[in-house]
Amino acid sequence: MAWADINRIRLYYQTQGSGPALVFAHGAGGNHLSWWQQIPEFAKQYRCVTFDHRAFGRTKDSRDKPGRRMFHEDLRELLDLLEIEKTAIIAQSMGGRTAVGFALRNPGRVSAVVFAGTTGGAVSEHIRTLQERHRQSSIGRQSLARRAFSPSLRKERPDLAYLYRQIGRMNPPRPKDFLAPIPGYIGSSAKRLGELEIPILYLVGEEDHITPRHIVELSHREVPGSQFDTIEGAGHSAYFEKATAWNKRVLRFLSEAGWVG
Repeated sequence: MAWADINRIRLYYQTQGSGPALVFAHGAGGNHLSWWQQIPEFAKQYRCVTFDHRAFGRTKDSRDKPGRRMFHEDLRELLDLLEIEKTAIIAQSMGGRTAVGFALRNPGRVSAVVFAGTTGGAVSEHIRTLQERHRQSSIGRQSLARRAFSPSLRKERPDLAYLYRQIGRMNPPRPKDFLAPIPGYIGSSAKRLGELEIPILYLVGEEDHITPRHIVELSHREVPGSQFDTIEGAGHSAYFEKATAWNKRVLRFLSEAGWVG
């Protein structure tokens, strides 16, 4: 076990492997354990860093409860502690907030980003309209737990569905509005992400019912130079459902980006 005493919290993290640094930022339904199918593979050629965001897994929030507003700063402090100057970031869903916040504030420290199941904040008025339309649809009104993976997973791989739920249940309770949009905020990260001039891949499950494929593809189009791809037969947690295909696609992206040892 490893703990980082930073920003008035004890942040839990793990590192495995050696080579260029690779940070894995989990989504709201997971924690550092979510990456159990990725780390054994990626650690063969990368120094992999997994961690529990504050208010997730073993990491508690500080008493003033800044929550997600400190995600990017927590990552910066952790990388400083680990003496990692530059890294690629693999961000799943909520982890996209961490990746965007860190990359835009520390542009020279990020070599590449994978936005998996997230817009990365690259939205337009049209995308916001589609997001609201989806939230109000019959699918969008279902619980996040029900939409976390493709409908077929429960039947075809009940073991994976069970494990996913158990990992999520390790997270402490949080306020219902923990990830709610900032009232009145209408900004977009698209222009600034494009200005970073780094490789960016938008990757989404074909059957993602939380951040649908068509919305993620539109966000990709908002970011100049970014790439887009789909994992067939997977839902929102494509990294968990179709790990072999997901790992292969991300590893190819990192290789093409030149982030190899």
